[in-house]
Amino acid sequence: QMPRIWLDYCQFLAEQGRITRTRRTFDRALRALPITQHRRLWPPYLSFVRRHPLPETAVRVFRRFLKLCPEEAEQYVSYLRSVGRLDEAAQVLARLVNDERFVSRQGKSNYQLWQELCELLSQHPDRVRSLDAGGIIRGGLTRFTDQRGRLWGALADCYVRCGHLEKARDVYEEAVQTVMTVRDFTQVFDSYARFEESVIAALLDTQAQLGRGQDEEVELELRLARFERLMARRPLLLNSVLLRQNPHNVHEWHKRVALHQGQPDKIIQTFTEAVRTVDPQRATGRPHELWVAFARFYEDNGQLDDARSILSRATRVQFRRVEDLAAVWCEFGELELRHQNHQEALRVLRKATALPAKRAEYFDSSEPVQNRLYKSLKVWSMLADLEESLGTFQSTRAVYERILDLRIATPQIVINYALLLEEHGRFEDSFKAYERGIALFRWPHVGDLWLTYLSKFVARYGGRKLERARDLFEQALDGCPPQHAKTIYLLYARLEEQFGLARRAMAVYERGTRAVPPAQQSDMFHIYIRRAAELFGVTHTRPIYQRAIEVLGDDAARELCLRFADMECKLGEVDRARAIYTYCSQICDPRITGSFWQTWKEFEIRHGNEDTIREMLRIKRSVQATYNTQVNFMASQMLKVSGSATGTVSDLAPGQSGLDEMKLLEQRAEALAAEAQRDTPRPTQQVLFVR
Repeated sequence: QMPRIWLDYCQFLAEQGRITRTRRTFDRALRALPITQHRRLWPPYLSFVRRHPLPETAVRVFRRFLKLCPEEAEQYVSYLRSVGRLDEAAQVLARLVNDERFVSRQGKSNYQLWQELCELLSQHPDRVRSLDAGGIIRGGLTRFTDQRGRLWGALADCYVRCGHLEKARDVYEEAVQTVMTVRDFTQVFDSYARFEESVIAALLDTQAQLGRGQDEEVELELRLARFERLMARRPLLLNSVLLRQNPHNVHEWHKRVALHQGQPDKIIQTFTEAVRTVDPQRATGRPHELWVAFARFYEDNGQLDDARSILSRATRVQFRRVEDLAAVWCEFGELELRHQNHQEALRVLRKATALPAKRAEYFDSSEPVQNRLYKSLKVWSMLADLEESLGTFQSTRAVYERILDLRIATPQIVINYALLLEEHGRFEDSFKAYERGIALFRWPHVGDLWLTYLSKFVARYGGRKLERARDLFEQALDGCPPQHAKTIYLLYARLEEQFGLARRAMAVYERGTRAVPPAQQSDMFHIYIRRAAELFGVTHTRPIYQRAIEVLGDDAARELCLRFADMECKLGEVDRARAIYTYCSQICDPRITGSFWQTWKEFEIRHGNEDTIREMLRIKRSVQATYNTQVNFMASQMLKVSGSATGTVSDLAPGQSGLDEMKLLEQRAEALAAEAQRDTPRPTQQVLFVR
């Protein structure tokens, strides 16, 4: 009962090459030692039987070993494959795959073991007789659905190696017609193509060696024809795969019809299958396009009755959206129009817009689309166009009235209706149509209606109904957003200028400058000033300029100040102009707005004297000092004046920061005074004086 002695003894005998005696000694050791110590003895025993070409002995030893350690079955399979006993290896692998409790010592999954079994069955079908290779691989097709491409290839390869070429072809055909993914289809189709190429190459080699007879030529032609047809079928087969994934994909059905181009029977069959298969509630794409394309195919081939029958059936389909059914009805009407059946087109669209027995809201998905179609603007718009072109004024007016009653009109529909009434001289009715449309919408959608209504009303009545026009403008401005108010205020002011009072026009412009957003205030003030100057003279614009300068931003106010000063200068009011320049200088940084200071300087040269120029320069320096509020800039200026080293103010004398700051400020003031003295104009220059 000492395993170390048994191990040394067995190793000693194995090194001497005494096979039988060594085997018997190992057996004696296993009988003598307790079973808890057998795990130390089996590894050298298995290593010993592997070293010698005695497969039968090794197989019997492995079988005994597996009774103690069944989890080591993979070693047994590996040995069986190495000695060529594939049938028994396949049986062991099949037991491992079917044993759900088996855990691989090598970390292999159940699928990997299954893959090894399939590879063994497909590559050596003639040496594995005890298992049904076809049944096992087909079982894997239902078990491992994500690897169907490889499994179909393995099954076909099994039949090819057995010499059953027709069975292999049947397997490939079944595979390309049942796989569900593009990846599996690509794997199967490529294997199928290689198989056909290999068969053709084998036939060519055989004929090259044995000669070519008539039967061989016929067979070769048949193989080539099969291969060409397979290549030609590839797009159709791929389309079938995509349709098996999603039979409700409208786009793929259209592609399938295109693949049958030139084959009317196949096209009709495909369309029929498509409209029967696609569920409108689950469709990807727009399912009504299938019906429309189906009817268009019949129409292109001159079968109008069949096209009408298809569209009539389409109108009874339970589509998911009302737009789909409306598109079918519109296509029905266009079909009749294309063949000059105008009255029939009108009849079709009147039928489409007829009130259903049970009315439903447009977005009520619980009701069928047929009960909601009467609120489809697309169908009503087409009917209105047809009535306007083919019907009478009364019928067209009735259609527009019905649209307004259903509250489905758009601003463009309202404008079209009003223009129709205006063309027939019904001006008051057209204005009523505008008012009904305005009641339907809110800003900003009602903006176009108001502008058109006001323009038409003013063009029609001018100043004859001035109070009514003013009321309309006030209604339009009530609740008008600021971004849409500018145009209405300008129209209102023009009305007052042409037919009302100039004073009221100025009041409208004043209201407009307050109502528009800040981005449009500058333009509004410019228009206001120009109109005030034309109506009352330039002197009347002074309060407008003053208010604009107070309200507008710096850039716009600067521009208006220059214009204001220029106007005062032209009027000879030099002191007023100088006061304007002085006021504007407070918002003009000399480093940024050099053009303003240059303009003021030129003004002083023309109209000022030495004192006014000096005052301008003083103001410029003070403004520049006001804008120089950045710490680094101030510090650098102070250090420049003091002539000391670089650094901030507090760095100059850390102990007496307050006193040093005062000294630096005094020095800076002296430097600014010296700079002002240098900027004083030279007396040699000619200065023009104005009393």
